[in-house]
Amino acid sequence: MPIARRTLGLAAASLLAAPALRAQGLPRVKYQVDWAFQGPNAFMLYGREKGFFRDAGIDIQIDRGFGSGRVPIDVAGGAYEIAQADINPVIKFIAENPNAGLVVVGVFGDRSLLCATVREDGPIRAPKDFEGRTLAAPDSDAGRQIFPAFARAAGFDASKVNWLTVRPELREPMLVQRRADGITGAATSTGMSLKALGMDWPQQRILWYRDFGLPLYGTCWLTTRDYARRNPELVRAVVAGGIRSLREAHRDPAGCIAALKAAEPLTDVAIEAERQQVSLREQIVSDHVIANGLSSVVPARFQLGLAAVEEAYGMAPKLKPEDVYTDAFLPPAADRRLVVTS
Repeated sequence: MPIARRTLGLAAASLLAAPALRAQGLPRVKYQVDWAFQGPNAFMLYGREKGFFRDAGIDIQIDRGFGSGRVPIDVAGGAYEIAQADINPVIKFIAENPNAGLVVVGVFGDRSLLCATVREDGPIRAPKDFEGRTLAAPDSDAGRQIFPAFARAAGFDASKVNWLTVRPELREPMLVQRRADGITGAATSTGMSLKALGMDWPQQRILWYRDFGLPLYGTCWLTTRDYARRNPELVRAVVAGGIRSLREAHRDPAGCIAALKAAEPLTDVAIEAERQQVSLREQIVSDHVIANGLSSVVPARFQLGLAAVEEAYGMAPKLKPEDVYTDAFLPPAADRRLVVTS
């Protein structure tokens, strides 16, 4: 059922404040991105800099994340009120923790970036070749968490794969140094980090999970049902501001990366600009999105993703799309369309 709408009012004291101070009196939302500040999530920093969230009526605090597997834990535990993460670890968390009350309120990744990456000149040519090999990734890595679903869809035995648990910054070096046969993650992170270490795209063999029977969605916005019920206008403001930020960043990618550079002075502009374009090309901009707008979720496809995640972890399939996702907080379809130029 749709979550009831509640109109937020300003406190009486704020109504008497000087205009210059009123922005400081906006309700504050603690928001977490899925990883370190990089090109794919820079649109949120861009939107904050441009005032899109202030226009929507909120003061947003944006913090870095530590992997999509960690994000639902942080949101369910109250460390953050709204966040973004790869939707598939979120589904896994909801299936395993039905009482945590998490809910997805927007899906802006129409295609999944999850993949396993190996050396182009290495022995792994197809998914079956992972058996008996060693992969490296953090525990919280979305690609690692969803790997069993990939194995099931691709037809190989995930129990025959050895794992090295490493800190995030050590994942790509393990492959470059040949200390692991492969790594998992989102291609925007793994691919660009490998390139920065001297292993350019032609030297990487990327096995996209989506190419082996997993038509998964990508990055989403999530919160708790309790927070959404108590603060529906804040949730709407974050989603509307985020979608506006993404649309405008798509039109102005250089400006988006400039906002990233302002927030993170050590940003390698060339690397992050390319990482941003990989995210747009491989995850955000699809024929479906061009025709229907961002977060135009197809229930039947969503159900396939739910079943794939549940079955991969030996759970009895029981989740329905409405158990995980609501479109009640989305702006109108016209406000979710990307402007695509030829």
